[in-house]
Amino acid sequence: MAPMASMAHQAPSTHPVAFLARRAATALAAAVALGAAAAPAAFAAAPSPSPQKLPAGLYGTKDPQYDGVWRQSLALLAQHTVGVRPAAPAVDWLVGQQCADGSYPAFRADPAKACDAKTMRDTNQTAAAVQALAALGGHGKSVTKAVEWLKSVQNDDGGWPSMPGSPSDANSTSVVIGALAAAGHQPESVISKKGGRTPYDGLLTFRLGCDAKEEGRGAFTFQLKGAAPNADATAAAATGALGKGFVVAPANGAADAPVKPLTCKDGTEGGAGEGKQAGAAAADRARAADGAAAYLVAQLGKNGQHLMSAMPGAEKQPDVGNTADAVVALAAGGHRSAAQRPLAWLEKNAAGWARQNGPAAYAQLVLAAHATGTDPRAFGGTDLVSALNATGPKPAAVSEKSTKSEKDAKSDEGGGMGVVWVVAVGLAIGAGIGFLLSGRKNRGKNGL
Repeated sequence: MAPMASMAHQAPSTHPVAFLARRAATALAAAVALGAAAAPAAFAAAPSPSPQKLPAGLYGTKDPQYDGVWRQSLALLAQHTVGVRPAAPAVDWLVGQQCADGSYPAFRADPAKACDAKTMRDTNQTAAAVQALAALGGHGKSVTKAVEWLKSVQNDDGGWPSMPGSPSDANSTSVVIGALAAAGHQPESVISKKGGRTPYDGLLTFRLGCDAKEEGRGAFTFQLKGAAPNADATAAAATGALGKGFVVAPANGAADAPVKPLTCKDGTEGGAGEGKQAGAAAADRARAADGAAAYLVAQLGKNGQHLMSAMPGAEKQPDVGNTADAVVALAAGGHRSAAQRPLAWLEKNAAGWARQNGPAAYAQLVLAAHATGTDPRAFGGTDLVSALNATGPKPAAVSEKSTKSEKDAKSDEGGGMGVVWVVAVGLAIGAGIGFLLSGRKNRGKNGL
């Protein structure tokens, strides 16, 4: 789901701001598990950020500078998916973050101030907002403007970067495909102006095929430069290749599609491009999704049914968020049994991570549960819906199935952050500061 790439495998020049937020969350969860004493000394004495009053409609209690629109969009989308009607101020806050050209940055402290060339517009935040507002309904104008802006910054290769003017990446391209589909567009009909390529063309360029090492075949790389198998990009692309977004409907009946690894013979992929052109393209996408699913299953199997991640300079840690994304990707491909195994791991291990990381984390788990037909109100002993509701303004309407006290959930989401959160943010920002500066520079050149 999330538009991010693991820095453990590669260090691309452009990372989405939501990437920084999630990597900070990963470091935070790891530090909490290991204890504050495990935090690197370089960050142990870092000053606390200046307190600020957060907007009343915003979900979460942490600084929204890098993930405000992202976490708000996921929270609203997850609530809608399970039959919760979000509070009007929460929806209004998201709509109000949009720039006049249709784009969304991660956070605008003063929405009354017009966006300018220094505003860091982000395709990931924009695509997430599109998926949320399209699902909620009643915001057609905002959705249309956002989609038109996304089309206007499509790269010649058919894909998208997080920051316009940068090279495309698999995660950003996938989340935009999900947004186009959510808004009622056929992604294959969105053609780049100069290259004449579709979003699917762009996405499949990141796929590692028969010329890759055997263990990496079927995986997706985050970007072409320094191409390497990346589980985060693979989970996003497995869903995007099927034309699906954050919300994947659970499969009906007992259907359970087998996982089909990429097959190669004499360096050539079996079945590639067979049939008529349009049908071949669709078949190639389905085959790419299957190969990606097989890679994810292999990685999950190596690690006890969860994926791994590491911040620069830190030991590898379980990546709960990416594991949730993998569950959604496997469910999207109809791989019921394969999705159930990492789902069971999440039910046992994800509650503490979600408490520490707030609304986007709860939303990811809710969407993983939904995709597999699992009750998110009884997820390993946690009522994810009530816990998510408690991170923001009181919903306008809540299903009677939500039985856990939201007051208790609110208190769970609160304490224990202090120095550890500063450590995690320090790590993420330290790793990503080059991206932030280059993104601002690119937008200055483009006048965006």
